Amino acid sequence: MGALFVRQPYQKVDVAVRRSPIDGYGVFALEPARRGHKIGEVRGESISVAEARRRAATLARIMIVEVSHKSAVDLASSTDPMRFTNHSCQPNGRLTIRDGRIEFYALRDITPGEEITVNYGETHHEGRLTCRCGAPGCVGRL
Repeated sequence: MGALFVRQPYQKVDVAVRRSPIDGYGVFALEPARRGHKIGEVRGESISVAEARRRAATLARIMIVEVSHKSAVDLASSTDPMRFTNHSCQPNGRLTIRDGRIEFYALRDITPGEEITVNYGETHHEGRLTCRCGAPGCVGRL
């Protein structure tokens, strides 16, 4: 990918962004991430939910997270590597909204070289996007 990410203080585990077998680019652990520990955060442009839904309707690749019923964060121009976290139906991480921040935590021990994934839950894709995670029991759509 060639992009250089400066490790921010809120990025707790060293990661690399590279091509993913799931989709496009993904985030890969460069050091162990222990179960229950924070991996990092992602920050972006604060927008209204109405604006988020307007933008999502025009995009094939959506990088928007609704953080409340009123506000969302568009990660399209974020410089945080965690913005490339892919979905999995059997993830090793979880995305948590805390005080308006988008944080990532390890659901289990993650080893160096492993792709960090989360379950997106409900998405702006509204079931129109094929899930490519390949996990046993994959739900098939996002």
